[in-house]
Amino acid sequence: MSFHLRLKAAVSGAVLAAVCLTAAPTLAQNRAADLREQVGAYAQPSNAERLQVLLRQLRAEGFAPTVETFDGGGRGEPMQGSNVVVTIGEGAKEILLIAHYDAVKLRDGAMADGLVDNAGSVVALIEAAKILREAPLSHRIRIIFFDQEELGLIGARKWIEAHGLANVAAVVNSDVAAYGDTMMYGQNNGPQSAFVTRAVQELCAEQALQCVGFPIYPPSDDRAFSAAGAPVVSLGFQDEVGAHQMWLAFNGGKANGLAEGFTPQVFRLIHSKDDAIEAVEGETIDLAGRTYAALIRKLDAQLR
Repeated sequence: MSFHLRLKAAVSGAVLAAVCLTAAPTLAQNRAADLREQVGAYAQPSNAERLQVLLRQLRAEGFAPTVETFDGGGRGEPMQGSNVVVTIGEGAKEILLIAHYDAVKLRDGAMADGLVDNAGSVVALIEAAKILREAPLSHRIRIIFFDQEELGLIGARKWIEAHGLANVAAVVNSDVAAYGDTMMYGQNNGPQSAFVTRAVQELCAEQALQCVGFPIYPPSDDRAFSAAGAPVVSLGFQDEVGAHQMWLAFNGGKANGLAEGFTPQVFRLIHSKDDAIEAVEGETIDLAGRTYAALIRKLDAQLR
């Protein structure tokens, strides 16, 4: 090859490498933006409209969700609720991947956008479902989106009443997973849940994922399952500093080192008008979806 041809080839190779290096971040940025937009779609004036967003997103990805209605409501007011279920694979035993899709009403009567709590988890579960339907699995996987968590875990309790737990091998719950790269996990779900916690810890080590285990973790739908004796873990995402501040708030006692009256950011955010799109990071939704799918696959392999 002549000098000029070698030079031309070298220049072409450098240009191609430069294009590849710039294209990869662009693709990642586009994906993050798309996921963030999907989360933002849940900012609706009612939970009934949030339900319709969820069904549209699931059907757009080729899933055939089942809607299970129940008689619920809070503070003595009857209110019909709707749980949404997607089933992947077959097996005598099943693993549940769960999150609530409802948002809370604020004191002024308006509905919170509810994107950190808990639309981020909802979209992350849809992403996990897309991965899991392509995976070889030994268990049936049920991905359940619960209603009326904000009224007292009612959707989860109604599902347990209707289906029982005889065939449930493990449960993974996601709540508050919309920003940050640190995964939090609860350790207070009973001795029956020890193997699920171990699987989380193994995954964190294998993936070099920053994780914080909470001896005492805030309640979510996992409490309905742990109260019924099911093996369960609850997961969430935050930035690393916020995760440790929350750990101290719940587990540090009176000498937790936090300033007097300090409230971790996440608790100033959720159940407020600030739980909006500005707090959402698409990269976290992507990370959560991939992490949840990997955890379900790990449990599926270990429970054979």
